[in-house]
Amino acid sequence: MTENKIPTDIKKLSFEVALSQLEEIVRELESGRGALDDAINAYARGAHLKSHCESKLKDAQARIDKIVVGAEGALGAEPAVYE
Repeated sequence: MTENKIPTDIKKLSFEVALSQLEEIVRELESGRGALDDAINAYARGAHLKSHCESKLKDAQARIDKIVVGAEGALGAEPAVYE
């Protein structure tokens, strides 16, 4: 799934709102209640929300990597290392 296939309404969401909606969909699907067609539609929306959240996180990581402070306090473009 590519960024341009994500529905416009989802593209407009902040990371926090998209994540909240995704969590709600997961709760609904885990409950097992509801019609099959509704579950399929919710799953598809959840997949789009997941892609959107991943894209937002990747963008945020790229922005953070550009702001890494070097050893002498100078701003550098070194990528952050997470372990």
